[in-house]
Amino acid sequence: MDIKEEIDKDNLPRHIAVIMDGNGRWAKKKGATRIFGHKSAVKSVMETVEGAAELGIKYLTLYAFSTENWFRPSNEINALMELLVSTINKEIKKLTENKIRLLTIGDINSLPSNCKKKLQEATDITRNCDRMTLIVAVSYSGRWEIVEAVKKIVNQAKKGLIDTKDLNESLFASYLNTKDIPDPELLIRTSGELRISNFLLWQIAYAELYFTELLWPDFTKEELYKAIISYQKRERRFGKISEQLNS
Repeated sequence: MDIKEEIDKDNLPRHIAVIMDGNGRWAKKKGATRIFGHKSAVKSVMETVEGAAELGIKYLTLYAFSTENWFRPSNEINALMELLVSTINKEIKKLTENKIRLLTIGDINSLPSNCKKKLQEATDITRNCDRMTLIVAVSYSGRWEIVEAVKKIVNQAKKGLIDTKDLNESLFASYLNTKDIPDPELLIRTSGELRISNFLLWQIAYAELYFTELLWPDFTKEELYKAIISYQKRERRFGKISEQLNS
């Protein structure tokens, strides 16, 4: 049986988030530069996007560049920014044809002007696409996002626009970058690392975590299917006990 046929289409995660890790190690194994690894990873990005859209996943978030990544060597950062622009230029037509909306989260103002401009153009072009939303997390970290939300709330409270007595989880979440996006039910990380690396810290409170030894450039649609099948075999209790769910 084709592994895709094992997926229960009535029990799909609405939102999948992915930490795309291992490009540098993949390239090193091949005796190539880290930049070659990043370029080779674009294929895995497109396979994952296509695979998710074909299944009917409504939201897919990809961790493309963290705030901590700014501490990498400048030549690698410059290459990543150029790759981001060239990939958008190459794939924007395919996104629109497949009705995939592009959004970004993160400190977009910290990006080079050409990257910022290209991301905004792509967001505008795909604004009315409604098959799936692809969220690219760039210059993003969970702690940065939470601190920024707190700053906004404090500012609003000082102006008398918020009563702190009304502050709850729902109100707080409305100040996050992901305010209009449902929380991920499934978080995938490649490369065998068993950590979440400051990614969507608030949003993944109840996400199912899936780790694979595969390096990101080797990730395919079939690997996405495996992660979803693993998710579907789990019991999601949200603090309750099995008996409560079964009743």
